[in-house]
Amino acid sequence: MIFKALSILFWIIIELLADRYVLYGIRGAFKKWRLLRSKAFAIFYWGFSALCVAALLTAGYITIAGTGVRAACLLITFILLICKFTFILFIFADDIRRKIILKRKKTAPAAAANKEPAANTDAIPRSEFLLKAGLLAAAVPLAAIKMAMPRGSYDYHVLYQTIYLPNLPKAFDGLRIGQISDIHSGSFYNKKAVLGGVEMLLKEKTDLIFFTGDLVNDEASEMTSYQGIFTKVKAPLGVFSTLGNHDYGDYGDWNSLADKKKNHDDLIATHKNMGWNLLMNENRRLKIDGEEIGILGIENWSEYSRFPKYGRMDLAVKNTDDLPVKLLLSHDPSHWRAEVLPKYPQIDAMFAGHTHGMQFGVRTEHFQYSPIKYVYNEWAGHYQENKQQLYVNVGFGFVGLTGRVGILPEITIFTLKAGIDPSQPIS
Repeated sequence: MIFKALSILFWIIIELLADRYVLYGIRGAFKKWRLLRSKAFAIFYWGFSALCVAALLTAGYITIAGTGVRAACLLITFILLICKFTFILFIFADDIRRKIILKRKKTAPAAAANKEPAANTDAIPRSEFLLKAGLLAAAVPLAAIKMAMPRGSYDYHVLYQTIYLPNLPKAFDGLRIGQISDIHSGSFYNKKAVLGGVEMLLKEKTDLIFFTGDLVNDEASEMTSYQGIFTKVKAPLGVFSTLGNHDYGDYGDWNSLADKKKNHDDLIATHKNMGWNLLMNENRRLKIDGEEIGILGIENWSEYSRFPKYGRMDLAVKNTDDLPVKLLLSHDPSHWRAEVLPKYPQIDAMFAGHTHGMQFGVRTEHFQYSPIKYVYNEWAGHYQENKQQLYVNVGFGFVGLTGRVGILPEITIFTLKAGIDPSQPIS
């Protein structure tokens, strides 16, 4: 905790120093603009800088009205950071150039020094050109991201993960599970592309399928145009689903509590109409050849106060003590470290979503990075602590910003294997 606090403090200092350097560069690029040297501009500039820092620091704790507004603010703030640090490279290059010229002035003979005014006359335009080029270059990442985001909206990727479970019954060894999460149907604008993603999942011919919350953005009616597509999502052993923070209508503008309740009831009915087994603080026994494992699902439960805590683990684990393996569907990955690990050691693996990987970052087979890591310890992929495991799916849909860059929509295929992961160190 102390290390994390010091890291945050160090980052704030670096950010403020960078902002000061950027302000210096902007004023150097437009020396004739008196407005840039005014007190009003300084107040605006530093106020905006403070707002960006505050957005990053409070992303996990402050509620902002409107679907996806928080995620959009966080992403825009980070993109601006990229633009600023790109500009800094050019400011630094110009400073180096100036220092070289200054050094030559001091070491040049008197005769050459007499000619220096001519060279100095050219120095200012060169600086302005270099700094203006830097501002143009800083805009390139912003333009590139804007162009790339829509292309990533429906660029579905199938990822494969083996889950090793020491107590897995023999009948379940090799069982294949598909997972999708965070559909956010209210953001979709291309039914054909969405159908293509569903067909990719179905081609995997999994034994069962998990959906881990956020079917809509706000209203159940958002599924009207897409219910037929997602009704196709079926598996021999069933589709099990749970609710996410967006599925309660908490971010909608309702005329009355009765309207909000009806919306919630309609959303629950949508799961039923699609043939999905919605688990709301409950469990189901999955049986093959006389052997059983448990599928548990809870309503949304988040470590952060700005997200609801409707989940009841005490109800979800009820009457499951005899089951050798318990798989938990819980939308928010912060639930794993905050409650599951310390209080429910009998949970073998948890499946989550929610983070979207912020819809922005880098993700390869051996490396992943997104600014969301500063909010969530576990934000994408597979995690393990002792014998308990977590997998975070970065989502099927998108919200806030229309698209994705680097963190592409995900369909996860799990294979359950009996035994211990050979890649894990023996304790």
